[in-house]
Amino acid sequence: MIAFSRRVIIGATAALSIFMPVAGAQAQQFINVLTGGTSGVYYPLGVALSEIYAKGIEGSRTQVQATKASVENLNLLQQGKGEIAFSLGDSVQEAVKGNKEAGFPQALDKLRGIAAIYPNFIQVVASQESGIKTLADLKGKSLSVGAPASGTELNARAIFAAAGMKYDDLGKIEYLPFAESVELIKNRQLDATLQSAGLGVASIRDLATTQAINVVAVPKDIVEKIGAPYIAAVIPAGTYDGQTADVETAAVGNFLITHDGVPEETAYQMTKLLFENLPQLAAAHAAAKAIDPAKALDGMPVPLHPGAERYYREAGILK
Repeated sequence: MIAFSRRVIIGATAALSIFMPVAGAQAQQFINVLTGGTSGVYYPLGVALSEIYAKGIEGSRTQVQATKASVENLNLLQQGKGEIAFSLGDSVQEAVKGNKEAGFPQALDKLRGIAAIYPNFIQVVASQESGIKTLADLKGKSLSVGAPASGTELNARAIFAAAGMKYDDLGKIEYLPFAESVELIKNRQLDATLQSAGLGVASIRDLATTQAINVVAVPKDIVEKIGAPYIAAVIPAGTYDGQTADVETAAVGNFLITHDGVPEETAYQMTKLLFENLPQLAAAHAAAKAIDPAKALDGMPVPLHPGAERYYREAGILK
């Protein structure tokens, strides 16, 4: 009888253990950081963020996922397949609208804001031997505009439309990530590449060290035709080897975005640790030097996550 009772107790305890969580297991937070291609700016900054979060958020497990950037990132967030993501502001706008042509068959209603970070510069770079010096010179030439329906490709469409040009005006169009585009230019299989990224992006630096390039201007009047969230900007002389003068272009703000399923405390910590570790981010890529907490809410295209809002109120940024 005693043995039977002991077996019942042991069996009941085992059964209960199936339903009872192990102490501390619920406290663990998985944070998947959605970035972009490994040759862009999002990726090194994402790696730095994941390291910051791994150390600063107790019980967290972090991962960095290389993606096709903005459009894919936002769709993944909507599906709950990431906790924080980098995205261009115009991509976020189109996601909220549900622009099918931009890669969003339905409006994404779960997106929430963390912070405005640094601007992306539209950088059109051609091999010097191609003879391309202006946007008009691209007619009949070959150009890579980034992955299909990526944030970069959306930027390319906007620039072309404002300049009164179409993809059909090109001799050939390629839809390739940054590094692959550069390799084709090196091998004389491509004339030019349009890359939307922070200044000093690794792919263009690599190209400029191996051959002479022309950085092609996007004139201010074309940028003004596009309108918000695009602004006129300048790629300073010396950003790339052989670039001896300032070059006019367009810039679009980048944002860190999350979704409404992320716990408030996690979003709070992600926002707080972002601004407490700016030197580490700047060490990962110089583009992060432009991140300013005073501008963190500028142009935010989606509602703030309650956790981020809590941080901004504590910091006195949001009244």
